Amino acid sequence: MSRRTARRTPRGLLATAIATVALATLAAPASAGVGTTGAQTAAPQGRIFMVNPVQSSGDQNLTDGKDSATAVPASAYTLAGLRNLDASGGLSGRWATVRSNTGAAAKVADAAGYDRHDDQFEQVMAYFWVNEAQEYLQSLGFGSELPGANDRAQPVRIDQWGADNSFFTDKKAEIRYGKGGVDDAEDAEVIVHEYGHAVHNAQVPGFGTSEEAGSIGEAWGDYLAVSVGAYADAKYGWPRRTDLACVADWDSVSYTATVPHCLRRLDTDKTYADKVGEVHADGEIWSRALFDIRNALGARTADRVIVDAQFGFAPDTSFKDAALTTVATAQKLYGKSAADTVRKAFQARGIPGV
Repeated sequence: MSRRTARRTPRGLLATAIATVALATLAAPASAGVGTTGAQTAAPQGRIFMVNPVQSSGDQNLTDGKDSATAVPASAYTLAGLRNLDASGGLSGRWATVRSNTGAAAKVADAAGYDRHDDQFEQVMAYFWVNEAQEYLQSLGFGSELPGANDRAQPVRIDQWGADNSFFTDKKAEIRYGKGGVDDAEDAEVIVHEYGHAVHNAQVPGFGTSEEAGSIGEAWGDYLAVSVGAYADAKYGWPRRTDLACVADWDSVSYTATVPHCLRRLDTDKTYADKVGEVHADGEIWSRALFDIRNALGARTADRVIVDAQFGFAPDTSFKDAALTTVATAQKLYGKSAADTVRKAFQARGIPGV
């Protein structure tokens, strides 16, 4: 599913898809990359946004400026390690493979010099943040003590959809990031949202064949985007000057009038009684429950429960069945107290039968 509207061939009830800057004081700590042999090597550096420019600056008045490099402050950029690359010289590696038909392919050797005026900047952003998202899942134990969750090289294409939208398509298990307004791959939370759909599809092939399952998919994408961004902020010491529950603060400046700019939020008061039959709107019911679980149990415990539970979802799962599976997973991993906490979060959303 896309981040805003459904498209692609329907399966069941839903669609299956969906200038030089001052960097020295802002650069992320030196990091290591893992080559194909597993040896630790210094990772090449790429210029990226610290999640997105609105989050790191707190400036709600930023605008796209037609991809102008000067439309965002220099302080929004940083250098970060592009880990797990292969030896091709391009943005291809253990967890992500990025390509673009709308501009020359980015070169790792030049990755530290691109800015948002360059098509290649979005390619670097996509590689870094897809890799970062999978590294986060790995840090939770997925792929080691727990089953892997999309632990493969994720195919990514940049600006392939000629509109301001992005989506995951299960035909090729590929993510495609759109353009228009703020180009989608300039905002890490849009990048990771779509990666969330790829994770769901890897866990449960064809996931999202009912409206409620599709809503859970959109909610999970939003939640994962926020969770990975917060993880990176803490890991690298990056500033966050907007509130955590706001999703895609930068991408949404092009299509929202209210401040703060948010694609969606994780902290609405929506309950099951507020369902309207649209996956993005109804997803805010589920994402609020996930956010409450995170706030109650802590990010690591919550995310281990949330992700592990998803292996037990059916492609057309209901809110009730997915909630009960998540409660049971909390019980299995952490015991009755955690399970009770998870149950209360879903009950607070008015989900029947929980």
